[in-house]
Amino acid sequence: MNRRSATLATIAVLLSGIGATGLAQAQTQLKWAHVYETSEPYHKWALWSAEEFKKRTNGKYEIKVFPASSLGKESDINQGLQLGTVDIILTGASFAARAFPRLAVSYYPFTFRDADHVLAYAKSDVFKELAEGYKKATNGNTVTALTYYGVRHATSNKLFKTCDEMKGLKIRVPDAPAYTALPRACGANATPIAFAEVYLALQNGTVDAQENPLPTIEAKKFYEVQKNIILTGHIADSLLTIIAPHVIAKLTPAEQKTLVEVTQEGAAQAGTEIRKREGELVEEFKKKGINVVTVDRNEFQQHRLRIDGPGQEGLGPRDRTQVRPR
Repeated sequence: MNRRSATLATIAVLLSGIGATGLAQAQTQLKWAHVYETSEPYHKWALWSAEEFKKRTNGKYEIKVFPASSLGKESDINQGLQLGTVDIILTGASFAARAFPRLAVSYYPFTFRDADHVLAYAKSDVFKELAEGYKKATNGNTVTALTYYGVRHATSNKLFKTCDEMKGLKIRVPDAPAYTALPRACGANATPIAFAEVYLALQNGTVDAQENPLPTIEAKKFYEVQKNIILTGHIADSLLTIIAPHVIAKLTPAEQKTLVEVTQEGAAQAGTEIRKREGELVEEFKKKGINVVTVDRNEFQQHRLRIDGPGQEGLGPRDRTQVRPR
């Protein structure tokens, strides 16, 4: 009996050790969620950042990246930061701005000229101030990096070349106010649909059109179910890497610095790939037989006067003028 008791005690100790080890491992695993495809640079460089953080912390933290809305649509993963269901997200400022409306200044139509203007904004005092305001409003959500997402253009089965020709067009937009601004100004029917559902909505005719950067149009294969790509260039867009407060709380200052560094390095590489791909895709789409149409962007931009009122609640004149092209 003594021998049997000793054996059972030894097994109990071993099982206890395994349980403690498993718990320790679980505590160091972080979930990084986004809505983009595995083929896109955002996912590729999120994986790189995750592996690099693991390497630079000597394996103390392991980040698993969940792509393509596998942990929920964009509004869900933003809420997940507060609920503790996700630890890191890659998201449009449009969705983060629901918690802090002033952050919305970065994604209104014709705010930025081009990629260089977006990246200059990312290094500006205005961006730092807005990121800090967002952090306070969310009790600790920390923006660590900004990734250039691309210049947004429209795809449509109904061809249009002017703002007025968009009247009555049913166009899918992200479920955030600023994306509805230009379609509303042009008399179109802006229809929010979750990103993962857009292809099917275009295919079955739920909507006639959508708008996104050329690399996203390629990655999501929207060109397969759309006849025309209209180069409106109405928004030069970006994504934010955001860390949940419960993650920041468990990191040492050195680890926090490392996480900022790897996410910024990854963001820069993803943005570089997007810019390169944007320069290649017009000709590639033409070769696929897609009708790529160049329009007068100034004609669309003139309608900005109609959208500088309703929909910009929470934005002060200082926010808009300091990042608008002069």
